[in-house]
Amino acid sequence: MNIELFMDMLGIESTSGGERTLSEHLAKTLKTPGCTLERFEVGDGTENLFFCWGEPEIVFCSHMDTVPPYIAPKVEQEDGQTVFRGRGTCDAKGQIFALYSACLELEARGHSGFGLLLLSGEETGSFGAKAFRTQHPGGRVVIVGEPTDGCMVSASKGTKAFRLTFHGRAFHSGYPEMGESAVMNFSAFLERLKAHQWPEDGQLGPTTWNIGKLSSDNPQNILSESLECRLYFRTTFASDSLIEAFVREQAEAMGQVDGRPRLEFEALGGDTPMSYTTLEGFPTKTVAFGSDAPQLTNFPQRILCGPGSILVAHRPEEQITLSELEQARDQYVRMFETLKNI
Repeated sequence: MNIELFMDMLGIESTSGGERTLSEHLAKTLKTPGCTLERFEVGDGTENLFFCWGEPEIVFCSHMDTVPPYIAPKVEQEDGQTVFRGRGTCDAKGQIFALYSACLELEARGHSGFGLLLLSGEETGSFGAKAFRTQHPGGRVVIVGEPTDGCMVSASKGTKAFRLTFHGRAFHSGYPEMGESAVMNFSAFLERLKAHQWPEDGQLGPTTWNIGKLSSDNPQNILSESLECRLYFRTTFASDSLIEAFVREQAEAMGQVDGRPRLEFEALGGDTPMSYTTLEGFPTKTVAFGSDAPQLTNFPQRILCGPGSILVAHRPEEQITLSELEQARDQYVRMFETLKNI
């Protein structure tokens, strides 16, 4: 495998929104005499790249953007293993490198009818995937690279996001009985959310949620008039259709303060839980994270599989080993040859 190429990829910062530098680099360095390249503008200054060997029926795919902060790469020897560390090593430049290496092997074996699709904006809303499905007819199968420990994913959780705004009545904190704290209204909602029992899913397990982008800029000696946050669910087949109704019921139950709802919400969308194509002879698992795969509706069959662990993705210790990349390359080649015979 071309380690120099991988280190060059890792050395280019491509935090979401700024992946154009990487895409322009890859457009120059990944193209071979045996393939063609199509470039598609996403509309936000980023682009998608589609390398095609013949008419692509089976397409390998991953994303170019990474989460912040950028962490410069380094390569080390540890317990007899070559270990790559830094942002993107497994999510998802390692995926791109393994997929591209598989494409080179398939090219060397004389195969055609496959492609390598590199998308922008996965980490912030799959904007590249959403654009691509309107710009291209797709193919029969897409194999999406994400860190799944080399397992083919049988099903993944969905997502639901909401913008929540809690209202109160600002007042001097020495006289709390004269006002109403939006922070306390948020706290009351949070207690009800924590106490709610979502149905257990036999395949995907529990429904989970997280609070982000929490903001209430009131001075410390004044009751908060408003608080805004994001509420983000990881949903299952059993719970996905219940989430928005729960948030709406809570907003209605909280009533109003000074003519305004104590809780206003905006549904920001998300993905539904999804089942994927799996093949005999490959290990399988379920996952709780999202990917571009649900948005690639121009492919009737979708496979989710890749090297590395989601448990280190997005973390300072993100890493992947050379042996994982080599195994992934060989696995992708075997997937292609299996699918060609189906």
